[in-house]
Amino acid sequence: MSRLMPRMTVPAALGVMLSLHAMHAAFAQQPPASQTQVVILGTGNPAPNPDRMGPSLAIIVRGTPYLVDAGTGVVRRASAASRKGVKGLAMKNLSRVFLTHLHSDHTIGLPDLMSTPWIMGRTDPLEVYGPPGTSAMMEHLFQAYSADNDIRINGLEKGNATGNAVHPHEIAPGVIYQDSNVKVTAFLVKHGSWPAAFGYRFDTPDRSIVVSGDASPSESVVEACHGCDVLVHEVYTEAGYRTSTAAWQDYSRQFHTSAPQLGELATRARPKLLLLFHQMYFGGPKDTDAGLMKEMHAAYRGKVVSARDLGIY
Repeated sequence: MSRLMPRMTVPAALGVMLSLHAMHAAFAQQPPASQTQVVILGTGNPAPNPDRMGPSLAIIVRGTPYLVDAGTGVVRRASAASRKGVKGLAMKNLSRVFLTHLHSDHTIGLPDLMSTPWIMGRTDPLEVYGPPGTSAMMEHLFQAYSADNDIRINGLEKGNATGNAVHPHEIAPGVIYQDSNVKVTAFLVKHGSWPAAFGYRFDTPDRSIVVSGDASPSESVVEACHGCDVLVHEVYTEAGYRTSTAAWQDYSRQFHTSAPQLGELATRARPKLLLLFHQMYFGGPKDTDAGLMKEMHAAYRGKVVSARDLGIY
């Protein structure tokens, strides 16, 4: 059964052709989809806020994920992102993590990252890059789950005997990892009394991403970014700082970065996007996300976003 199409006049047909040509040209001028995604898995801190999982993020390049830190809920957030369409965060792919430092809120998800993706079919070992002390931490965690490993491999589950392995790599400043997708450069930051805390720069085929880790204002972040595409930086509000105790004020200044301090730092670092992460709120009517953004806009004129769990940038 044929379907008749209405006849067009020559001017009308010409108009349609020109419209289609313009549409094609507009699509042709659009930039190709980015090969690199920044996926925020958790923006929290030690406070048990159910809306914010522990600090962790994933940089995904051509479908391969590179995790930074492993806070509470890291694996379940990765699973949630995978369900949202971020296929690179499928369980079998979670095999690399870069630790900024060994504070518990940044590492407490490591046993989950070691075990759950393996149980769900990962066959590659978990590669863990981090500061001195990483090897001892991973060895103790592996031993803690030795009975579980034995039962899962030699019992009725017949699990594979490769995906449960852990390979720790203790790092120093400089290029610490490179493959066809990414070059990862580590640099030292100031984080209170920790002898070694790191930030990372990820250079991919189409983006440069710098992650501060936990840090008080560090010149190394400015040098690492230097006009980078994305700077992911921790922050706390000055309003909250003023209402906190003297002890917490001393701690905050040595371990973390306030919004005004970050504004000054980012002005010199010149990222195309400043992504706020690990946001710290001390309480009080002005110590909110809206208050944080007000402080940031007062201190910084560039593009800034306060990240949320499962945000994709």
